[in-house]
Amino acid sequence: MQRCAILDDYQDVALSMADWTPIAGEVEPVVFNDHLDDPAAVAARLKEFPIVVAMRERTPFDAALIGALPNLELLITTGMRNASIDLEAAADAGVTVCGTPSAPGTTAELTWGLILALLRHIPDEVAGLRANGPWQTTVGGDLNGKRLGVVGLGNLGGRVARVARAFEMEVSAWSRSLTDARAAELGVERCATLEELFGTADVVTVHLALNAETRGLIGADLLARMKPGAVLVNTARGPIVDEAALTRALVRKQIAGAGLDVFEFEPKVSAELRSLKNVVLNPHLGSATVEVREEMAGIVVDNILAFLDGRRPPNIVNPQVLENP
Repeated sequence: MQRCAILDDYQDVALSMADWTPIAGEVEPVVFNDHLDDPAAVAARLKEFPIVVAMRERTPFDAALIGALPNLELLITTGMRNASIDLEAAADAGVTVCGTPSAPGTTAELTWGLILALLRHIPDEVAGLRANGPWQTTVGGDLNGKRLGVVGLGNLGGRVARVARAFEMEVSAWSRSLTDARAAELGVERCATLEELFGTADVVTVHLALNAETRGLIGADLLARMKPGAVLVNTARGPIVDEAALTRALVRKQIAGAGLDVFEFEPKVSAELRSLKNVVLNPHLGSATVEVREEMAGIVVDNILAFLDGRRPPNIVNPQVLENP
């Protein structure tokens, strides 16, 4: 029987979210609820596993790690994009990599949860009420009439923009590929530059994929252009925003606040960032809903079953591996 490692299942739900009986008797799933930072420790843990399921980018699979896993044949990541997997190295090593597509609505919904939590100081007021503290200690802000700046107007960014129109906000957007036609379709203003977007928005929300072009895209210069009363929300990927620069801007109150679901080094968050009162922090909950997790887990099983049957997995992301002899 082949063994399948399921990594970084912090909530211990992977096995309960799907029907694993189609591969019972052929595959033994082994769940790891903890996280290992040391690549050598990861390699030692996984060296005997031919199948690995990675939860998002929690455990990077670079060329060195892939090379240290000679028994690895199938690597499945939750989500279709995973910037921490070296697809070329996997293909060169004969490792098939698959993803798990899912509905994108959950992250867009969470984005609005963070925006509202920031502007209405919901976490502070909830904590005060639970502690039987003073009644009402903050004064919040409205969305109506404010400007939302959407960085990346793809599927997720478009969903967020449509909700903003329901709040009667003005909406502007920027991405390298954004066209006037796409902006007009969603009723938003296309900004020619990121500098323009950051300088005019009351709320900036990030919805870009992480790649070489977007890593560190939002740094001190852009943050310095924001209004003092503006807030930044990131539910995309942590390294898109320079976390050290953002922390400095928050400490100095150059901007009013930030709502973060993603971080530079997950699952770790700096003590300084955790100590700030003008941030709302979530432990990467964008896809953490029952509906999405059930969908992803079911697709994981489908990909394993196809692989075992010698069929092309339905969600392969490095098809070049099939060309290797």
